[in-house]
Amino acid sequence: MTDNIINSIAEQAGVVAGMAKEQASVMAAQAQVVAAEQVAKVAGSVAAAAGQYVEQASTKGSGQSDNQLGAWEKVKAARAKGRPTARFYIEQLFNEFTEMHGDRRFADDAAVIGGLAFLDGRPVTVIGIEKGGDTKDRVRRNFGSPNPEGYRKALRLMKQAEKFGRPVICIVDTAGAFCGIGAEERGQGQAIAENLIEMTALKVPIISLFIGEGGSGGALALALADEVWMMENAIYSVISPEGCASILWKDAKRVKEAAECMKLTAADMIEYQIVDHVFEESGRDMSRSISEIKEALITTVTSYAQMDSEVRCQKRYDRFRKFGALL
Repeated sequence: MTDNIINSIAEQAGVVAGMAKEQASVMAAQAQVVAAEQVAKVAGSVAAAAGQYVEQASTKGSGQSDNQLGAWEKVKAARAKGRPTARFYIEQLFNEFTEMHGDRRFADDAAVIGGLAFLDGRPVTVIGIEKGGDTKDRVRRNFGSPNPEGYRKALRLMKQAEKFGRPVICIVDTAGAFCGIGAEERGQGQAIAENLIEMTALKVPIISLFIGEGGSGGALALALADEVWMMENAIYSVISPEGCASILWKDAKRVKEAAECMKLTAADMIEYQIVDHVFEESGRDMSRSISEIKEALITTVTSYAQMDSEVRCQKRYDRFRKFGALL
């Protein structure tokens, strides 16, 4: 009797073991299929990226200029890692820059740099939104997304410039104002609104230059100026293409379509009379662009400085009030 029971148990164990082995084989085969699919997917992505790179290289080789790039390509160019930041422009355009710190209310925001400098011998106030260089510097500067104290520092410097009769030159490069909890608690929206109100009536000339990203109110807070200029591959919009695609289509992958619809390139801004001048970019060698910008700054600042302050403020106000009239 005992032998029969033992043999029955052994037989059942053998059956179970066989089923487990078969199931393991099936699972192993399925795992290989999944792994193969993942490899194929990655390979496809790499191939697509390589194809896009070759296509772009071939387009560049055929003589296509930066002005002929699509809107999404312009966005990527504006965000490019090696793109010159505000500090580069300040060092190249001005002499004896002396940075000033703090908003006299809360703290010093490293995302906004500003201070005194000389433009061809004329004292000016320079304010720029700085994204930073290496990773450590970018983190310290919050990747160029200012807090309220950054905008309040900028306003403090503008009011100081007004007191001493110095023209104000703003250099803009930001994806937008920082939207963290602390920033909202300290009045981010109010800080931006105060800048817009004060810049409308500031009694000295204001020139703003967009050198990369110009995102929403965070950029506008330094761009309510007598004239607004853009670099060829800079952008200016109320929201990022990713945000636009997510809101309109619930699909962030439709960024290229969104970028085209948003009309955010420098060429679009000229067409809709949002900006006054666009400077061509000459690749890695920025010497020609810097020379053109500096010459334009000297000429424009001199012209606006000779204008009656009340007339200049009214023209500035009217310039922004007409936005949207063509739509």
